[in-house]
Amino acid sequence: MVTEEDVRRVLKTVVDPEFGLSVIDLGLIYELKVIEGNKIYIKMTLTTPMCPLANVIVADVYQKVKEIPGVDDVDIELTFDPPWTPDRMTPEARKLLGL
Repeated sequence: MVTEEDVRRVLKTVVDPEFGLSVIDLGLIYELKVIEGNKIYIKMTLTTPMCPLANVIVADVYQKVKEIPGVDDVDIELTFDPPWTPDRMTPEARKLLGL
């Protein structure tokens, strides 16, 4: 059975190439659910709706989560409501970026 912690651990390896920080540290993951132990739902955003690497980041999230043993399905919902702000970042990420 897959846990949210399993998914979060993998998402820490998905790096936004522009910032060099994980989608977790940037606060891009708005919601994460494990359904019936093997289906993953992720509601996420990007730093901007015009992100030139949107497809790359979302595909990386999908691929890495799908590779977790026991995961049968990954559903990613991309949203911009509410819009992302640097306040969503972890304190460590803000410090690394000098914010």
